[in-house]
Amino acid sequence: MTGVDGRGRGGPGPEEPAGAGETGGPDPDGPAFGEAGCDEPDGERLARVFLARVVEPGDETGGRWVREYGAPEVARRLRGHGDALPGVSPRRWAGLRARGDEAAPRRDLAAARRAGVRFLCPGDAEWPGPLDDLGDARPLGLWVRGGPSLRIWALRSVAVVGARACTEYGAHMAATLAAGLAERGWVVVSGGAYGVDGAAHRGALGAGGATVAVLACGVDRPYPRGHTQLLDRIARQGLVVGELPPGDHPTPSRFILRNRVIAALTRGTVVVEAAHRSGSLVTARAAQRLGRHTMGVPGPVTSAQSAGVHTLLREEAVLVTDAAEVVELVGDMGELAPERRETAFPRDLLAPGARGVLAALPSRRAAAVGEIAREARTTPDDAIARLYELRALGYVERHGDDWKLTRQAVVSARRGGHPC
Repeated sequence: MTGVDGRGRGGPGPEEPAGAGETGGPDPDGPAFGEAGCDEPDGERLARVFLARVVEPGDETGGRWVREYGAPEVARRLRGHGDALPGVSPRRWAGLRARGDEAAPRRDLAAARRAGVRFLCPGDAEWPGPLDDLGDARPLGLWVRGGPSLRIWALRSVAVVGARACTEYGAHMAATLAAGLAERGWVVVSGGAYGVDGAAHRGALGAGGATVAVLACGVDRPYPRGHTQLLDRIARQGLVVGELPPGDHPTPSRFILRNRVIAALTRGTVVVEAAHRSGSLVTARAAQRLGRHTMGVPGPVTSAQSAGVHTLLREEAVLVTDAAEVVELVGDMGELAPERRETAFPRDLLAPGARGVLAALPSRRAAAVGEIAREARTTPDDAIARLYELRALGYVERHGDDWKLTRQAVVSARRGGHPC
């Protein structure tokens, strides 16, 4: 194994001389991918670190090469030892070779170790199995900052994503959902961006729960800059994860490709506010393709920021309004949301005849028994019996021979409720 072990600790390994990567020291990458490079104790790991610098995330051609030839052989050829690999033009191969000439995997591992970052490969004990569903688009490896096991956390995780330029409603719903999920023992995964992502992370952290930020850049390089403190806090309480090596920068395409990792890593994706062209819809549709649960939180029909969510809901997504409904969908059998019931008022418990007499009383004046009986379509004797019943419950009061709604009943009716 390299100097970065499965938990990001340890000194230089036997294949990583002390001082590697420093001026005047041994060549940090000289023998790794030469003719005998594949025979090194950890050639597979070094090869994947090398490829993480050369091949863009989600490159299915590169993933196919690794599947068919193995990572060490692909790295060896990209170092110039052997023929070009199939499936790319000479121009693109030359570009990959040029990037390969600049790559220094041992140096990347040393930089990661200094930043408290570890590198995971497929097959490692901490590697999350759900990522394998991506096929040839599976990450070549993952850089992880933080203490917990990514594999364990992924087993019970939900993605909460949405608009960067979200409204107060979107931020509130994202934070509330994330806090509710965290309180129920679920890990909240998002992209660390402004808007809904940041609100989701803060909601989970505020509830004392677990959260994972999946970045589109090196995990040692906080992005956006305004979230430096938030990402540092996530690294202390949770995990910051990415495919790109230390120091690498984000690009628009990398943000889009990062979303497939969020979708694959989790049991389901919840979209909170998204316009028609929002990147969070990419995450949701990736989740659908992978057979994960896809959910949406509805917003005002007049809001452009919710238009994409509403389109998603018309297709295959499930409407959710709180954490309990999310857990009912993604959780184990028996994790059901509480049954939704309308608020019950005393008037709802009245017999139909009594409700009819109550509805027959004018709201602003007293009325005679005969008038009330006619409006209620009953007899005067029955109306009198019902009125005495209603008086005992506080709905009506007697004024001589007439009857009138109590002030309490009138005020409550104006507010949409009922007395008592």
